[in-house]
Amino acid sequence: MYDFSYMEDQDELRLKLEDYKQELKHLGELIDGQMAGLQPINLFEMQKLKKKKLWLKDMIQKIESSLIDDIIA
Repeated sequence: MYDFSYMEDQDELRLKLEDYKQELKHLGELIDGQMAGLQPINLFEMQKLKKKKLWLKDMIQKIESSLIDDIIA
């Protein structure tokens, strides 16, 4: 019998990676839009968005690193 659980983990990571990349793009557009807008900026909300954006960047980097390490091994 073949063990495909490893491949499923890889597929799940790739799906999560794509989700995180899309969310990162959306957050970047949202932040840029608010910064360019004429309305006052809620600094607390902007700080939360920027922290989430940094967290997403970190997660993307970790997943990409994990996928590369698995290919090399």
